[in-house]
Amino acid sequence: MSSNPPVAQLAYVLHSRPYRETSALVDFITPQGRLRAVLRSARGKAGTLARPFVPLEIEFRGRGELKNVGRMESAGIANWLNGEALFSGLYLNELLIRLLPAEDPHPAVFDHYAATLEALAQGRPLEPLLRAFEWRLLDDLGYGFSLTQDIHGEPVAADGMYRLQVDAGLERIYLVQPGLFHGAELHGMAEADWTVPGALSAAKRLMRQALAVHLAGKPLASRELFRKP
Repeated sequence: MSSNPPVAQLAYVLHSRPYRETSALVDFITPQGRLRAVLRSARGKAGTLARPFVPLEIEFRGRGELKNVGRMESAGIANWLNGEALFSGLYLNELLIRLLPAEDPHPAVFDHYAATLEALAQGRPLEPLLRAFEWRLLDDLGYGFSLTQDIHGEPVAADGMYRLQVDAGLERIYLVQPGLFHGAELHGMAEADWTVPGALSAAKRLMRQALAVHLAGKPLASRELFRKP
């Protein structure tokens, strides 16, 4: 009985490293999830295509966890990223490698990743793009929580102070403590209104706390790129 022919998928390279003599081991993101595949003749034409931020159309072959790259073609214009936009793109790639389960379809994550790369290439402000991507990734993976209700189902009060209970949600705190989130900041995050004073910096702290438990305590190498000497 003949097997079904491979179906081409849209994909982006997340990470690539040398494999054996002339091949590369490549992590891709596709609408069908994160896939790892061997790219033969990585030093040839295929290798020039297999770069981050280039939209690709690929036929993956094989049924095991480690696939082989069959046909691979460009599927659009590459997103040219420079400076902090490049660091941001590498950060997105590392997040996806660390958090996205292998071969677990998340088409919404793929679409948002592609849109975020395009926005980065257009020079749009970095911080709102990164916070939106982190939030949507957590939510799509089932790790999201409400920004408008606390863990008891009460509305987040604009004049209240809150802390994050990871994997539960926001808890109102009545004693002043360092590192709390102001209710007005949380309202700004919920509405993506970054004109609210402190909302954007609070969103960065909140996402770091929310992501930390899922990163198993291992720091992200790409964050070091943002550190100023």
